[in-house]
Amino acid sequence: QVQLVESGGGLVQAGGSLRLSCAASGGTFSSYAMGWFRQAPGKEREFVASISWKIGGRTYYADSVKGRFTISRDNAKNTVYLQMNSLKPEDTAVYYCAAARVPWVEASAVDYDSWGRGTQVTVSS
Repeated sequence: QVQLVESGGGLVQAGGSLRLSCAASGGTFSSYAMGWFRQAPGKEREFVASISWKIGGRTYYADSVKGRFTISRDNAKNTVYLQMNSLKPEDTAVYYCAAARVPWVEASAVDYDSWGRGTQVTVSS
């Protein structure tokens, strides 16, 4: 299974931006569809975005982030990104990267095979 390490989290004011990165190792990155999830304190983990295994391929977003977040990948760098703009306090959560060894995957967490340990994003009002 591929190993995943997230980075790029931090503290930002509402309206600001952050870019999360997820570096993959130990597998053929281009064979995996990738996703981002998040979990706020006291809440269940929720889907944020996913991307198919091809560069420039299909993407899918939760309604809560559509138009503000963009998922992308660089298969040469074995990395998937989550660009987060117009951040809101309700975006505060631990953000997790996940990989699924299929061409395409959407919002169901059970479809993902590997998970990172997460990176904290805090948005102040």
